[in-house]
Amino acid sequence: MLMRDITHTTIKAMTREIIVRNIKIGAKNPLVLIAGPCVIESETKSLDIARRIQDITGRLKIPFIFKSSFDKANRLSLDSYRGPGVREGLEILYRIKQRLKIPLLSDVHCRRDIIEASLVLDIIQIPAFLCRQTDIVVAAARTGKVINIKKGQFLAPWDIVPIAKKVESTGNKALLITERGVSFGYNNLVTDFRALKIVRDFGYPVIYDATHSVQLPGGKGGCSGGQREFVAGLCRAAVAFGCDGLFLEVHPHPDKAPCDGPNMVNLKELEKLLREAKKIESGLQDKARA
Repeated sequence: MLMRDITHTTIKAMTREIIVRNIKIGAKNPLVLIAGPCVIESETKSLDIARRIQDITGRLKIPFIFKSSFDKANRLSLDSYRGPGVREGLEILYRIKQRLKIPLLSDVHCRRDIIEASLVLDIIQIPAFLCRQTDIVVAAARTGKVINIKKGQFLAPWDIVPIAKKVESTGNKALLITERGVSFGYNNLVTDFRALKIVRDFGYPVIYDATHSVQLPGGKGGCSGGQREFVAGLCRAAVAFGCDGLFLEVHPHPDKAPCDGPNMVNLKELEKLLREAKKIESGLQDKARA
């Protein structure tokens, strides 16, 4: 289907409101932040990062959902660090959730982990590489949890519709869509900001993943590279263009992180980035009220 066809037939409806514990996403609710390290390295480090992000978002009054992966099964190299695994990783996430009273998001890579993950997570994320895998999408949706579909970097924006319908076929309409860039030749991604509006016009809240949008897949041969210097600018552009939340992988020492370091935001730079995004959001709200 050509882009001109899909935009002509799209129903320009307000995005539905998705509730994650005490956080409301979509409709006209404030911008939400989903953030944390790419993968769990240890309970101590994950708890420290979560607490520091919570402190920042608390000062800025930005709703915060903590993200980290317990098993990164989609690494390019067999030697890449994957995390502590499903059992230990979920136990760590559960303790963080209990200590800080914050919602959790993590990704699942196989059906057998879904039920166990649903007992801990508030949002189950379907990774970009698995977004078309019917069985895993449907199984996750059947838990009744909020589902975050990472739009594959190989998909057009309107290709998300049949995937969303797989979720809705289970009776679950608690759905978020995350844009994370589109393949642009070998080892490169580019953001087409039109996608934010196209997907939002289908009625789904849209999250913009700025850190994976600057990833250079396989850019270092056995692992991915990245260009974190562009993250803040892309966040500003996404908020100005219109999105319901930002997704950021954050680390206190990105260059020492075991995965996704080149595209992760340094924790010490997070507050400035969020203040800029918040200022843009406030400006848009003032303009809408004028």
